[in-house]
Amino acid sequence: MQEFSPFEIISGNYDSGLVLLADHAMNRLPQRYGDLGLDESAFRRHIAFDIGIEPLTRLLAARLGVPAVLGGFSRLLIDPNRGEDDPTIIMRISDGAIIPGNHPITPEEWQHRIQSFHRPYHAAVDETIARVTSASGKAPLVLSLHSYTPAWKGIPRPWHAAVLWDTDHRAVEPLISRLREPGDILVGDNEPYDGALKGDTMYRHCMTRGIPHALLEVRQDLIGDDAGVRLWADRLEPIFRNLNADPALHEYQIHLSRTGPYPHEIEERLS
Repeated sequence: MQEFSPFEIISGNYDSGLVLLADHAMNRLPQRYGDLGLDESAFRRHIAFDIGIEPLTRLLAARLGVPAVLGGFSRLLIDPNRGEDDPTIIMRISDGAIIPGNHPITPEEWQHRIQSFHRPYHAAVDETIARVTSASGKAPLVLSLHSYTPAWKGIPRPWHAAVLWDTDHRAVEPLISRLREPGDILVGDNEPYDGALKGDTMYRHCMTRGIPHALLEVRQDLIGDDAGVRLWADRLEPIFRNLNADPALHEYQIHLSRTGPYPHEIEERLS
């Protein structure tokens, strides 16, 4: 039986300076967890993974020739885009679905999931960013890919895509501008979510280190099939290339977070 891996690293040209991330790429669970007490249909829903993001990330990584890190487990098991101290890192209820395998949960099992899945994924992200940094000799540009539902609690979400961010605007402003250029794309600026979340992937790997970055969300109905994935890859590939070609997006610059003070050693560097 093949060992379960909590991540997948797609190799690429590490000297390119660009890293793609897909925290919620997959809906897989290790065999020991079965289906967490859920119906199989739950694993086709957004509560289990970001629909369309795995094929989109793979296609973009291949076309751009850059490395990418994909989360290898379902967010129902543990959410890699949350800090270790975030109480929502393991959800008991997600969009109305009760998750029996997550409640009750012992402190030992909680820590086991952090140590066995959450930390290895982030170690893979660290390793990939470090390798790109070393090969390129500059700060990498990190672009994280997610997707969101076309409606929430019965309310339609009109945005075709959204860019989420905290306070580091360097990659965000040109990304939003270029997405909007054709005039037929409605782009949310920190809508339908706010990108400032203490301890999440962008905070942990980019904000605290001064690495240029942006988180892009695409509406799931637009990338729910192969044709949609290809269309969005066609749209994003030249935008990502142009962003990566900008020298200003390969410099370290720490920005204060809207979530509050950084750990003491980072605050000292800002003072």
